[in-house]
Amino acid sequence: MQPAVALVLVALVIEHAVRVTGDLLNLRALDPVLPPEFRDVYDPERYHRAQDYARARLHFGLATSTAELAVTLAFWLLGGFGWLDGLVRRAGLGAVGTGLLFIGALLLGRGLLDVPVAWWSTFVVEERFGFNRTTGRTFVADRVRGLALALLIGTPLLALILWVLATRGHAWLWCWGVTAVALVLLQLVAPTWILPRFNRFAPLAEGPLRDAILGYAQREGYPLQDVWVMDGSRRSTKANAFFTGFGRRKRIALFDTLLETLDPEATVAVVAHEVGHYRRGHVVQGAVLGILHVGLLLWLFSLVLETPALPLALGVTSPSIHAALVVFALLLGPLELVLSVLLHAWSRHNEREADRFAVETTGAGDALARGLRRLSVDGLSNPTPHPLYVLLHYSHPPLTERLRALAGERA
Repeated sequence: MQPAVALVLVALVIEHAVRVTGDLLNLRALDPVLPPEFRDVYDPERYHRAQDYARARLHFGLATSTAELAVTLAFWLLGGFGWLDGLVRRAGLGAVGTGLLFIGALLLGRGLLDVPVAWWSTFVVEERFGFNRTTGRTFVADRVRGLALALLIGTPLLALILWVLATRGHAWLWCWGVTAVALVLLQLVAPTWILPRFNRFAPLAEGPLRDAILGYAQREGYPLQDVWVMDGSRRSTKANAFFTGFGRRKRIALFDTLLETLDPEATVAVVAHEVGHYRRGHVVQGAVLGILHVGLLLWLFSLVLETPALPLALGVTSPSIHAALVVFALLLGPLELVLSVLLHAWSRHNEREADRFAVETTGAGDALARGLRRLSVDGLSNPTPHPLYVLLHYSHPPLTERLRALAGERA
């Protein structure tokens, strides 16, 4: 076996093995004994249902990730990459056109394989536990819109990157500049152009809750013109809130399911948590980290371009930019796993800061704790995740940890 082929195989297997280990440990960590922090909100039947939901999601994740690895290995080792490379080269479209066809075909194939996985997740797993409200029509429309956006935004960006890589010296630096601009532009246009393609947003209705939220924002010097309500109930009963955008285009959005779930005081506390992310600079920090992350990946990719043996590991007849991009994506797993652990740890730190900000500025730590408990119970969250699973997957601290921290803030 060629060293380059062995390297790619090892990278794929290591990443999968670590993730499977985390899933299996999380399965074993499911505790039939209800933690004391939840005894006032969880009844035994609902707690056992939460355990069943966590089990179902973990089993589903194990099955799909293993199947995905098997399909990738089969396509590669049976000569699929080499066959596709030969097919697109016959079109004679040059480096950019050939690269677009090669990568586009792989992404389309991946997207088609993802459809039954997403369908099963939505209409079997989520439906079984009473979360799903997505209709077949919405499911299909989401995928059509996603494909249209990918073609509209992704195709020109990928073409530009392929052209830069084919024609410019120090190409990774030029590509870094292109992607940095694209990331910032996406943050600017997403709240008003992209997100409304998938969900309806409406201003929060006049009343005490709107007055309380806008009054809080004004007291804290947060330039909030309105609060938006998103029709999350079209797809799920789960509740959430999020902050997006920069400058005049920033937006706080509350799921309509959240308004149905939480009392006004708890809702204001959740908004205060989101404002905390803004006031502590987490949104800008996240954008900067994202740009630095892309820069690191592009520099590493430049090393792959300088090593012709790596693209040849795919089974293609000659090295190319598009083959190098694909083999780099396959090699990236272990590195991205390490980086995700660091980024998740940073995100959990930010969530703790936002919780503290909410307590300090509202004086209502009990309200935030009450809201978190209720959202956890309604979402059948697992209150006893394994530490390794938390490191690999949790962008928020486990709820038990957050509640203990909030109790300390109130003390």
